[in-house]
Amino acid sequence: MSDDPVTITAYPDGPLLVRGDAEIRTSEGEPVARTRRTVALCRCGLSTIEPYCDGTHKASGFRTDD
Repeated sequence: MSDDPVTITAYPDGPLLVRGDAEIRTSEGEPVARTRRTVALCRCGLSTIEPYCDGTHKASGFRTDD
């Protein structure tokens, strides 16, 4: 792992953007394969490639609180 800081940015009505060398795990604790240093994580629960975002939130009308 790198010493660079990990940042997580919540995009309004969209995904969580994770930048840096963060380890992502399933709810069962299994590591999730990651090939990029910046990834978008689904928040709407409708992505076909969860835990990653595929843009489905746009068509579904997903909204976050202000």
